[in-house]
Amino acid sequence: MHQRKVALAGSAHLELVSGVVQLRPEDAMFDAMLRGWRAQQRSRGLKGETIDPRERLIRRFLDFTNEYPWRWTPAHLDEWSASLTSEKHLAPSTIRSYQGTVRLFTELLIDARYGWGPACEEAFGTFPVAICHEWNTLPHLQDYEGDPEARPFTREELQLFLDYADDQVGRAVRAKRKGALAATATPRCSR
Repeated sequence: MHQRKVALAGSAHLELVSGVVQLRPEDAMFDAMLRGWRAQQRSRGLKGETIDPRERLIRRFLDFTNEYPWRWTPAHLDEWSASLTSEKHLAPSTIRSYQGTVRLFTELLIDARYGWGPACEEAFGTFPVAICHEWNTLPHLQDYEGDPEARPFTREELQLFLDYADDQVGRAVRAKRKGALAATATPRCSR
């Protein structure tokens, strides 16, 4: 049975030029993958200021591994993550974000609807695999990972603060203090 190719933005058959012999086929395939990923992200409404840093990060990951995506393994991600921690001293939230970017890229490559696996297998005899797993990526364990001194209020803390402010206004009104009327006219937050 003949399978019909769907024209999904980012598909291999939309990005690869057939019948052309590439001087550097690995680089041509990688560049086509990045163009495809860019097209797929644009089709989802993402802007250049989101897409461009993601692409730069994937290029940095390629440089780190010295391998193309169809040869990447979970061990490459492990080594890269370790270097980001021990050599670059990046925050866990930054490393998790970087891992998420690699996950997004590789998920596109292994998604059968986009056709990158068969294209790589035909060209190089191998295909991309998932390299980001729950056991080799940082989990999101906390709501806030920044400086504890500058963290935002939780909903409960914010409600306590607003309740306190309301009580202060009530006290000012009961004490007939100057400015009490203006304090009662400020907009109130709702839950």
